[in-house]
Amino acid sequence: MSTATPTHWTTLPAPRTAQDWISRAAEVAAVLAADAAERDRAGATPYAEVQLLKDAGLVTLLGPTEHGGAGQDWPTAYRVVREVAKADGSIGQLLGYHYLWFWAARLVGTREQWEQVEAEASRSRWFFGGAVNPRDKDVIVTEDGDDLVFTGRKSFSTGSKVSDVTVLEGVLEGTDQHVFAIVPSDSVGLTFLDDWDNIGQRLTESGGVTLDRVRTPWSSAAGYVDKQFRPRTYNTLNVPTIQLVFVNFYLGIAGGALETAATYTRTKSRSWLHGGHERAVDEPYVIDTYGDLTAKLWAAEALADAVAAEGQKLHDDPDAVTPESRGAFEVRVAAIKARATDVALEVGNRIFEVTGARATATSEGLDRFWRNVRTHTLHDPVAYKRREVGRWVLEGELPEPTWYS
Repeated sequence: MSTATPTHWTTLPAPRTAQDWISRAAEVAAVLAADAAERDRAGATPYAEVQLLKDAGLVTLLGPTEHGGAGQDWPTAYRVVREVAKADGSIGQLLGYHYLWFWAARLVGTREQWEQVEAEASRSRWFFGGAVNPRDKDVIVTEDGDDLVFTGRKSFSTGSKVSDVTVLEGVLEGTDQHVFAIVPSDSVGLTFLDDWDNIGQRLTESGGVTLDRVRTPWSSAAGYVDKQFRPRTYNTLNVPTIQLVFVNFYLGIAGGALETAATYTRTKSRSWLHGGHERAVDEPYVIDTYGDLTAKLWAAEALADAVAAEGQKLHDDPDAVTPESRGAFEVRVAAIKARATDVALEVGNRIFEVTGARATATSEGLDRFWRNVRTHTLHDPVAYKRREVGRWVLEGELPEPTWYS
């Protein structure tokens, strides 16, 4: 981590408006950008980076103001994630997932549960991780008196070693009922495997986790009252909400790639010897490419912001969410997920056309933008997002809630 890590934020008044918080995120990004390429190559556990997020106040962005949170909404959280991801896609992902798991108690839990979780998380500046990978065999949850016991394994647990608490998910033995619970990340029986070794998003601590009889009180089972789950349609907003997290750190990575490449083109790129121009910035194809990529990115950002605003209306009145309003929102999220994926991959690839051969040097680190986007966009096939949109256009069909739709 850079030795220039600011600590002055802890002594300053907290930002007040959404734009102030986005500006604070940009300040954090400037710190992260200073050595982003070096940290990506080193792949060290990002303890200092998470502390930076805490010191800047970003981890409690969604928390209640009366307990030290910022009281901001999801559109602001998405923009904050986008700003941080411009500098470091891994830290943008960690922050976005943190927001999702911070909100999980409100998504699934009773009012008493989520008020308690949000208050304590804000006061203590918890950083959240999650062991909830639906592609794996379900973790089994058994009863032992007033406790629940989680046993099993998950291939991915983003946040793992840098988290204070971890959201667990499993199936209650002998039933088809899923159980979510928040436990301390140093709980007995919870072992992070430290086996994340992928080409991109290297600092997300997304390795596997084993759960060997991890215990938690029945009272921590989100949304359960007298051991019975109280379902609401609002519970099914988990997928479109996290998919918008994905969208925004993809767009942030793309924005960072363009900014970094443009600086390189202005300061280091050489014009083509047969092009007739002394400076690379005067090459017509260079100008056209930057204009093309920027226009595509701006259009995707505008759609992402519009869809985030539509989603906030559902968050503002959870009890009013219907299968129809939820489904219509998911279609819109699917559309921007597909667009953001294409734009971010194109930007990460084509910046090399306008920076030149020397820009492929490992020391420049320009490859990290494409690697980061390519790695995470394989989370779930984008073709199925386009399918959701196409089925709605042709048949008026709304997607049924699943772990991926």
